[in-house]
Amino acid sequence: MTEMTGITGLTQSAQRRAVLSLASLFVLRMLGLFMVLPVLMIDGQTLANATPELLGLAMGIYGLTQALLQIPAGALSDRIGRKPVIIIGLLIFAIGSFIAATADTITGLIIGRALQGGGAIASAIMALVTDLTDEEHRMKAMGTIGISIGVSFSVALVLGPWLASLGGLSTIFWLTGVLALAGIAVTMTLIPTPPTKRTHREASPVISEVWLQARNLKLWPLNIGVFLIHALMVAVFIAIPVQLLQLELPSDQHSWLYLPVLLVAFALMVPFIIIAEKKRKMKGVVLVGIGVLIVTLLLMSQANAIWHWATLLLLYFFAFNLMEASLPSWLSKIAPAGAKGSAMGIYSSMQFLGAFVGGVAGGWLMSSSGSDTLFLAFAIFTLLWGLWMVSAPAPRHLNSVRLSLGQALSDSQYRALNALDGVVEVIELIDERAIYMKISASEFDHSDALAIIENTGEHHGS
Repeated sequence: MTEMTGITGLTQSAQRRAVLSLASLFVLRMLGLFMVLPVLMIDGQTLANATPELLGLAMGIYGLTQALLQIPAGALSDRIGRKPVIIIGLLIFAIGSFIAATADTITGLIIGRALQGGGAIASAIMALVTDLTDEEHRMKAMGTIGISIGVSFSVALVLGPWLASLGGLSTIFWLTGVLALAGIAVTMTLIPTPPTKRTHREASPVISEVWLQARNLKLWPLNIGVFLIHALMVAVFIAIPVQLLQLELPSDQHSWLYLPVLLVAFALMVPFIIIAEKKRKMKGVVLVGIGVLIVTLLLMSQANAIWHWATLLLLYFFAFNLMEASLPSWLSKIAPAGAKGSAMGIYSSMQFLGAFVGGVAGGWLMSSSGSDTLFLAFAIFTLLWGLWMVSAPAPRHLNSVRLSLGQALSDSQYRALNALDGVVEVIELIDERAIYMKISASEFDHSDALAIIENTGEHHGS
């Protein structure tokens, strides 16, 4: 039986293969960025002119270039195409990896890491997902990529110490560069070129909308939150590997501590995510995560045994993973209709900017005051953010819907759409020939909306 093709011109199986190929690009790149986190503060000390401050900068500098270039790279992909931007980004990432692999000074390592972040391809990949998938399959595609990112982060933390034990930092960076080149091959041979670029404001940022959402105060508790947890993530890996080494756990054995801790933390997180989404307790779950994070950081300042660190790392990864899954979900629920892609662009930029600040601040605090002060400082910042989140209204559990238009809506059609059960907001974009809606999925009926606009074309709930 012949498979039907969607509006992309691809069969459903071809779309699945394209999504898996795009997810592999995230995996290859994330592995390269994060394998060095658990080992750089130890192995980097052999580099000429290395200091805790400069090693911290090397840890986080990728976040600065990534934050600065991510949204512009996505906009560039609208002009010259997705695949050229992805290929150029992976090439820059590979060059940065090879520079870092051959560096014998801390300056060379910083330059290499900055170039790694300069290969900012996330926005272009997400836009290409939009181009290559039909609306009804896109939520699954985004979920597949989200899972791949989370898995690659966990795998990177386990692989990093093992690879470093085989050949030091250079081994990790050489492998990273090769993986980036493999990503270029995947892009050129396995990922189809879409016939047309399709604007979808729920999946990718639009520059004019980015400026509007930057002034949306409702989004900033979440933007600051992701900034803080990623600053903490880098700072934690500035302090903890050194602590484990001082407790006579060799660096080549750190993987055996991280692996079970990460697995158990993930298993503990899953029920809370189900409660947040199915029971609609998002705010309560996030506050639980913040509370666990504060207590964990306070206890980290006093930890002095391996079993202390095993327990506290379990709690830390539980809270971090909970925030990593919950905050973007919260943001997608409160972002205005047609603005989720732009709101997520700001959110992601703040995430990477946090990694940069965490590296710089963590290195400075380790050098000037020690790890105890580092943990206490971040506990205070997390407490202040938690108080802000307490005052934030709980998100309504709303979905985003995009409907194609054959022609502009009349005033009566617009009023009728707004009057439908479950509809909270309707935005019409004539240039895109589409409307975006915020709806309550339990009350909204797609067929009623399609009947109003007299269009049985693409529709999507995300």
